[in-house]
Amino acid sequence: MSRVGSSPVAIPDGTDVQVSGQTVSAKGKLGEMSIEIPSDIEVMQEDGSVVVKPRSNSKRARMAWGTSRSLVDNLVTGVSEGFTKTLEITGVGYRAAVQGKNLNLQLGFSHDVNYPIPEGITINCEGQTTVVISGADKQVVGQVAAEIRSFRKPEPYKGKGVRYQNEQILRKEGKKK
Repeated sequence: MSRVGSSPVAIPDGTDVQVSGQTVSAKGKLGEMSIEIPSDIEVMQEDGSVVVKPRSNSKRARMAWGTSRSLVDNLVTGVSEGFTKTLEITGVGYRAAVQGKNLNLQLGFSHDVNYPIPEGITINCEGQTTVVISGADKQVVGQVAAEIRSFRKPEPYKGKGVRYQNEQILRKEGKKK
């Protein structure tokens, strides 16, 4: 029995959730989103919460049960509170700035890296070395953060590069004479 799937998803105040067939749609202060649930899973709305249950005891239904519940929870949380990821830039001369609909990154290359900001995502630069990515869709926020980090991953000798906030970089010792 799934420990994640068996707990219901609470609907916060100010959020409207509609269940029609296998489609769950939520509307809140940060926008409107919907998700399609697999046919092996049954979704019901009961007194202020969304309950997710498998239709049968098949292996496929049990595998999709917890995942479906997590997707519904992320949907409800996204439209009510949103998700954020914070990136830190470390290195001499490394900096970031938002210019219109682009994120301009100076990461030690001979050229600046311009990253177009996707729809539904807001990027703020708190100072020159901190980038805050926020949005309603957890998957898109994580994908954008991973793409920005991939431009210059932190290296193990000096720790220079783009890393997640509170990410531990395994440091190596340099050459010895």
